[in-house]
Amino acid sequence: MAMAARQIVLAARPKGKPQLTDFRLEETAIPTPAAEQVLLEVQYLSLDPYMRGRMDDRKSYAKPLQVGDVMVGETVAKVTASKHPRYAEGDLVLAHTGWRTHALSEGAGLSKVDPALAPVSTRLGVLGMPGFTAYGGMRVIGKPKPGETVVVAAASGPVGSLVGQLAKIAGARAVGIAGGAEKCAFVKNGLGFDAAINHRGADFPAQLAAACPNGIDVYFENVGGAIWQAVLPLLNKFARVPVSGLIAQYNGPPPGDGTDRLPATMREILSRSLTVRGFINYDFAAEHYADFLREVGAGIADGSIRYREDIVEGLEKAPEAFIGMLDGRNFGKVIVRVGI
Repeated sequence: MAMAARQIVLAARPKGKPQLTDFRLEETAIPTPAAEQVLLEVQYLSLDPYMRGRMDDRKSYAKPLQVGDVMVGETVAKVTASKHPRYAEGDLVLAHTGWRTHALSEGAGLSKVDPALAPVSTRLGVLGMPGFTAYGGMRVIGKPKPGETVVVAAASGPVGSLVGQLAKIAGARAVGIAGGAEKCAFVKNGLGFDAAINHRGADFPAQLAAACPNGIDVYFENVGGAIWQAVLPLLNKFARVPVSGLIAQYNGPPPGDGTDRLPATMREILSRSLTVRGFINYDFAAEHYADFLREVGAGIADGSIRYREDIVEGLEKAPEAFIGMLDGRNFGKVIVRVGI
């Protein structure tokens, strides 16, 4: 066993794009569980865009981190010592330990992970929170129908990749937006989307329009910014727009010409009877999470649902990987292998 625990804390609030100096690696003593507690040793840490919002001191759906707090995050962890009746040494669990190697838990919020169902890392990606974000948003808000066109940005990532595959399963056309030729090739050839458009191309709006000759019926929004501006004119009457994220805006307002585009957006929402609904994935958990695990788990097992992971080795690499993810440098779901 390691001689000391390690953790990464928020060292300073970012001003725009996070910097490595906004994080600090610390060593602490490995804690000892008391009655009704378990000691967890983290195996895998998920890095997700929502963490950027938690670094700012502003009102949101969750409390912001304070300077000095351990960075938040979901993990797959192993129970290495237990004084809790429901957990035994060796159990694998999903836990919200944050960016650390070891943590104590009283059992609240833990759920056991069955390694026979799928590789355990998938419980942080396609079979975890990102996957359920795609599933819940599509099932409750998007509701694609056969023959419709579904568009999603960040299509090679953990949310967008499943959105497109769920669209295909429903009989719809899937058009993915990604950054760069390699990601676009994976989206089209590896995931089976009908088309993949590089948002870095100078003629991106025209390419998107050409890929959607009958307009867009569902746009799964997780980026915002210039991509939304290219999508908006193509939305059909009664189109549905699940909004799960706005990664283009997490580091501050995206570059532009200073034009206030909200009035034009609201006019289009009104005139085309658009449904635009923001959501947090756990809004739908009580009703749909069991179906998600069953359906997506079966798809992973039989190969009909595919996924890609971007594995980073070592907790100390988490800040750099997180900054890279916000810049779009990752390829697939970003997961830090903390220990095995």
